Amino acid sequence: MIQLFHIFKTYEGNVTALSDITLRVEKGEFVFVTGPSGAGKTTLLKIIFGSIIPSRGSIIIDGRNYLKIPPRDVPPLRRRMGFIFQDFKLINTRTVFDNIALSLKVMGMGPAEVKKKVWKALSYVKLQHRANFGPRVLSGGEQQRVAVARAIVKEPAILLADEPTGNLDPDLALEMMEIFKEVNSRGTTVVVATHDRSLIKRMNKRTIALEGGRLVA
Repeated sequence: MIQLFHIFKTYEGNVTALSDITLRVEKGEFVFVTGPSGAGKTTLLKIIFGSIIPSRGSIIIDGRNYLKIPPRDVPPLRRRMGFIFQDFKLINTRTVFDNIALSLKVMGMGPAEVKKKVWKALSYVKLQHRANFGPRVLSGGEQQRVAVARAIVKEPAILLADEPTGNLDPDLALEMMEIFKEVNSRGTTVVVATHDRSLIKRMNKRTIALEGGRLVA
């Protein structure tokens, strides 16, 4: 499903974020990416998502070379992925419902189907009662759950999550992982970046460890 070959990423100022990363994530797997701050976790996820282009290397997503496909084919490929950003990236001028519905509308889905899917996603994260609220009045944990609902509403083939439990207490963090397990059980490949070692231990899933931009375990 996801294959990376000798991925390097260097930012302006000769700052190396990733160095010679080669890894494979099978279809339907649930994988953690861990490591200290600055290890390269976020960069790795964004490279898989296609929002960052590596300096060197190859990326194969679902059998296609991400860096060599025609530009017109990139949006459909990215629509098959959901990304939960560390800083939420919610639109404060829109309701919770509209934030979640936006990607479905961009795909051209009809109003009835949009409504059905959004309410289903809201039920997963237990936020039906917040559907008509704006993000500004939500707690950090609630905003995080909206971000999760927005990512899973498309029923993506791949779900990428960058520190999705960073703003949640331990009980809510476990609830979030149960949501990811449910999504994974339906066939979605799940990759979660986190520094929470206790959570990783409880979940007992394959773990990819980064340190200083290198794959160490």
